Amino acid sequence: MSELRWHPLLQEWVITATHRQERTFHPPPEYCPLCPSQPGGYPTEVPEPTYEIVVFENRFPSLLREPPVPAVAPTPFSPVMPSHGVCEVVLYTPDHDATLADLPVERIEQLIRVWRDRYAELGARPEVQYVFIFENKGREIGVTLSHPHGQIYAYPFIPPKIERELDAMRRHHDATGGNLLREIVQLELEDGRRIVRRMDGWVAFVPFFARYPYELDLVPEAARRDLLDLTDAEIAGLARILKDTLQRYDALWGFSMPYVMAQHPRPTDGAEHPYWQFHIEFYPPYRTRDKLKYLAGSESGAGVFINDTLPEETAAALMELDIKPNA
Repeated sequence: MSELRWHPLLQEWVITATHRQERTFHPPPEYCPLCPSQPGGYPTEVPEPTYEIVVFENRFPSLLREPPVPAVAPTPFSPVMPSHGVCEVVLYTPDHDATLADLPVERIEQLIRVWRDRYAELGARPEVQYVFIFENKGREIGVTLSHPHGQIYAYPFIPPKIERELDAMRRHHDATGGNLLREIVQLELEDGRRIVRRMDGWVAFVPFFARYPYELDLVPEAARRDLLDLTDAEIAGLARILKDTLQRYDALWGFSMPYVMAQHPRPTDGAEHPYWQFHIEFYPPYRTRDKLKYLAGSESGAGVFINDTLPEETAAALMELDIKPNA
């Protein structure tokens, strides 16, 4: 069962998807459903002995191309809608023990072009208003399969966090004619203390207003609304700064850093949104080598984040790491 229920107090949609309780949970490597199928071996989602990058529809989707009629009637305050949309899985590599940080820059560039393709195709669907490309990495994040992969959710609405960013960028543009996020990046460049890396038309920085310890944003220096706006040179640059960022995370404390990687392209609701700036946000869950940052009372109950670190210090720690370029 899957449906959308309206939250009247927060003015946002909640997805109920009870069938996801049955999804696979950390099977032994020899039974990994995301590895290539081997002759005489366990059949997987990929019926080939190897692959480069694979995209397929999630077997346990939160959103469905042809959803059932909602199981309950709406209340006077809470409309209910079918859970129209698409959920896809993106496999980065056949190597079960690799991570995105381990892949060569050429493979990451290939992956970015796959993301572009999926963004364009899913965003063209009439019911899809937002295409969200993301990766959950690590048990600490709640991942149920350790094979390196990401996901894509094609929502029939604009998610609330994106709505807030959209409103802020629009209001700033209406008042000044400027691009809010590009101006923030320019201020960060002028200050310099929170810049982790600047390369190939991209800037990686810890925001002045970071909510998570070791949070990072990747932003193109030119005005770009989504992956489709990127030039070939910017795609290549994104591949390099992505790898650089992920290597820094892994080098920080000497283990493969868990994280959420969230891409924020413009909505696909038919509007142009000329004030939007594409960016990628990273949320690692660790605040020290052996302590996690939990979303507890203030964050979960009030929506107010408490950052236990100084962005200037976390940026310096990431910037000072000795990273081999393109390794």
